[in-house]
Amino acid sequence: MADGDLFQVARGGRVTTRLLFRFTDGSIRDETAVFSQNRHFKLLSHHLVQKGPSFKPQPLDMTVDVASGRVVVRYTDDDGKQKVEDERLELPADLANGITLTLLKNIRGGSPVRQVSMVVATPKPRLVKLNIEAQGEERFTTGKAAHTATHYVVKVDIGGLAGVVAPLLGKQPPDTHVWIVGGEAPAFVKSEGPMFLGGPLWRIELASPVWRTR
Repeated sequence: MADGDLFQVARGGRVTTRLLFRFTDGSIRDETAVFSQNRHFKLLSHHLVQKGPSFKPQPLDMTVDVASGRVVVRYTDDDGKQKVEDERLELPADLANGITLTLLKNIRGGSPVRQVSMVVATPKPRLVKLNIEAQGEERFTTGKAAHTATHYVVKVDIGGLAGVVAPLLGKQPPDTHVWIVGGEAPAFVKSEGPMFLGGPLWRIELASPVWRTR
């Protein structure tokens, strides 16, 4: 239902990563994150655009500037009216918007659970926690070569009273599953989970090139 490309450009200690999905129905999901990697990964800015039929329940344009704490969400409400939420939040140093896969590829050590923060649009911007837990290793093959991937489960912790009542109201976001192959150069293998709050579960896998014949 969609094809995607991942672009990463490093200049000095700063990295810009862009993940762009183009859907067959014309929808677009375009996410760009800029982060530093001096000893620790630190998000600097984030921009997410999702629009088209696949995102009809919640088309939006969200920008996050970590230094100022400013979060701007532009969206369309149920009546088709354009709305803007512009707020300043106290953003923690472990903010993971747009760099979750980068963090998963760099997890080291035997810690079974890691926790990071994320800004989500509900459509009002809200800060939540992501609990990342390793579920063990799974085998897969590419051609005749065997590989091992670590299976991670990412759980959204809404927090506060809303987090207590969300499961009772059926609003607790489903878990996201991600498989990362280890080694000297860890790599993404696949993921299964929603791309936005309230969205369907989608599977993302690596694609093989198809060569044109003359």
